[in-house]
Amino acid sequence: MASVGDDRHIARRFWQTATVEFRVVVEPELGASYADQLAVAQAAEKLGFSAFFRSDHYLPIKGDGLPGPTDSWVTLAAIARETTTIRLGTMVTSATFRYPGPLAISTAQVDEMSGGRVELGIGAGWLEAEHRAYGIPFPPLGERFDRLTEQLEVVTGLWGTPIGTTFNYRGAYYELTDSPALPKPAQRPRPPIIIGGLGARRTPALAARFANEFNLPGLTPPGAAGPQLQRVAEAVAASGRRAESMVYSAVFALCIGRNDGEIARRADAMGRLGIEVPAGSALAGTPAEVVDRCGQWSDLGVRRIYAWLLDISDIAQLELLATAVLPQLS
Repeated sequence: MASVGDDRHIARRFWQTATVEFRVVVEPELGASYADQLAVAQAAEKLGFSAFFRSDHYLPIKGDGLPGPTDSWVTLAAIARETTTIRLGTMVTSATFRYPGPLAISTAQVDEMSGGRVELGIGAGWLEAEHRAYGIPFPPLGERFDRLTEQLEVVTGLWGTPIGTTFNYRGAYYELTDSPALPKPAQRPRPPIIIGGLGARRTPALAARFANEFNLPGLTPPGAAGPQLQRVAEAVAASGRRAESMVYSAVFALCIGRNDGEIARRADAMGRLGIEVPAGSALAGTPAEVVDRCGQWSDLGVRRIYAWLLDISDIAQLELLATAVLPQLS
């Protein structure tokens, strides 16, 4: 796999044969009401983005987060009834926040409410402070990964159990007895599952076993991207899956502008939110520069890009991306 810093002519040649799907992801814990999130989701749908995703956090890294956190699945349930075509999901649900049985129910219900438009991004959880703030246990990393594995086994097991039969499971952390395994999601055999991260061993293995999509997180250093994508591809091959059965995606902070002044203004707004983006890990610059950046990442195998809208009020950024970049790439 090539590095992101390779000659940009590679990217231009690549665009002759490949396209990319664009999605939108927001961080409501930084400070957003339900109405703010709905406005972005409806704008994204109108502008032609394929999906609206949101984080699953209860505490901002910086700032007061006013008006306060919103629950990801409650929010997506409401947005499901106020949109019609755009896909909806979490980037990513923390396995520490919910028991797997109720999570399977919530996700299936929102999938039905949306007419089959839900995707489940799920991870082990990482922000210890938010767990302390809201009384949520935060076990050591190894246990969190063990719990995540069991959660994936339970959720997929419940969704895959035939109607009229029951689901039983006994793990180290979760035990289910004679569960009716209802409701079923609208999508069959199940909603797509997204797993991401930079773990070198367990993350690729979990992705190969359970995921439809593997995601590089929003602050991934460019030098770490290629090796991690290679590890996941090798895990997929070792599991016996077809290579094309896995979609590779990445989250990029969005800082696009028509000129230097507009770009600088948006960069300042990102800085005030306390987000430090490694060089090369953002959709930053003019539309032409963003096109080149997308091409370079696509040469690594990334086929789905999440535009990370850190300033949730700046819908004009999405409008510029949709009108000046998407037509060239999708």
